[in-house]
Amino acid sequence: MSEALHNKVWNNCLHIIKDNIQQQSFKTWFEPIKAIKLSGSVLTIAVPSLFFMDFIEAHYLDLISKALKRELGKDAKLEYNVKVISEEDSLKLPQNNSQEITNKSVPFPNQASQIANPFVIPGLRQLQIDPQLNPNCNFSNFIEGDCNRLARSAGITISDNPGTNAFNPIFLYGGSGLGKTHLAQAIGVAIKEKHPEKIVLYVSAHRFQTQYMDAVNVKNKLTDFLHFYQMIDVLIIDDVHEFSGKPGTQNAFFHIFSHLHNLSKQLILTSDKAPVDLQDLEQRLLSRFKWGLSAELLPPDYQTRIAILKSKSYNDGIELPDEVISYIASRVTTNIREIEGTIVSLLAQATLNHKPITLGLAESLIEKLVSRQRTEYSIAGIQKTVCDYFKINPELFLSGSRKRELVQARQIAMYLSRNLTNNSLATIGTKTGGRDHATVLHAYNTVCDLIDTDRSFKKYVQDIEKQLKPS
Repeated sequence: MSEALHNKVWNNCLHIIKDNIQQQSFKTWFEPIKAIKLSGSVLTIAVPSLFFMDFIEAHYLDLISKALKRELGKDAKLEYNVKVISEEDSLKLPQNNSQEITNKSVPFPNQASQIANPFVIPGLRQLQIDPQLNPNCNFSNFIEGDCNRLARSAGITISDNPGTNAFNPIFLYGGSGLGKTHLAQAIGVAIKEKHPEKIVLYVSAHRFQTQYMDAVNVKNKLTDFLHFYQMIDVLIIDDVHEFSGKPGTQNAFFHIFSHLHNLSKQLILTSDKAPVDLQDLEQRLLSRFKWGLSAELLPPDYQTRIAILKSKSYNDGIELPDEVISYIASRVTTNIREIEGTIVSLLAQATLNHKPITLGLAESLIEKLVSRQRTEYSIAGIQKTVCDYFKINPELFLSGSRKRELVQARQIAMYLSRNLTNNSLATIGTKTGGRDHATVLHAYNTVCDLIDTDRSFKKYVQDIEKQLKPS
């Protein structure tokens, strides 16, 4: 067979495949594949890795087989050649496709410590400062919700006019895994896109502390350290709470902060606590943290978790059933990092075990991943508390009656059972009058929505939870 024929056959197969899967899935899992040989009715394709081959086998083999048989007949076969054809053709998932972000070279004195007049700088050399930005941490994949709307909106404003806005500094705070680093980097990435001439630098507080200690321990290097940071146009310091109890580092950062702020340079800070709650930090530094905007990032609500899951799965070229997305959003509630980790684990389980991504697989995986202390609660105890609260007969509660007050009580009981026990959806449904897992999942989603939109309903749920929890 001629060389052109195997490409023609594979391209015809790709046209069929492309019409039957999501565009992002096609881009992620099929564009990197190359046809390399056609021998009789056997087509050989090159794939970048064994993991890649396993995923194709697990999720798209039937579709590929149908397309290939349409081109080559019922005896068509597919063989894999696991190798990277070239650097250009190697597997690049969407989140790794962004262009490199660089800063322009800037002048820096060869011997800063010997300068007599700070306004006269002899013997300059050019510095290329790596901004340390991850292009995948951008605004397009930072999902907005009630939990982060203020911080995200302020970040966009900052990226338009860094240093010359009311949000200087911006102090982003919240628990681990809620997106502080992502948002801080997204601001930096956006600034470089809109203002490429700006010198942007992201650095963790730990690394800043290490650099400071290195500078102190080498004669005449502290001045170089300070001069370096005073050249930055946009300085992003991650986890500033780690400066706690380090007076030398705090003093150095105070002078850098004051210098940059006086010159209308942008400062972006993140912390696990609000400025008022930080301990063992100099008061003069804390007061400066409060000069601009302090914005808290909260755990994502149900709808935001749904949006994060859909965005993450789309970007990774994974097609998750709606019931799987709803289930993960209902169970993984602590932070965004856990949500993303769950998707990675789910993909690995499905691919390595050659299993489709189903609700059952998600339930099995999450029971192992999500740690909850629920041993003191039982489905029966929750149902009794709900019935007592609403003054409902327990027999009517478990009946098939569709009266509004009974339906609402059942939904609250199923919601709490899902949150406070280790039982599966099927078990909760069975113990709630023989209902199926889909009914339980619908009840959970309904209660989540009502909690977000109906204050009276939210108070019902909170009151019942208080009665359930031991004093």
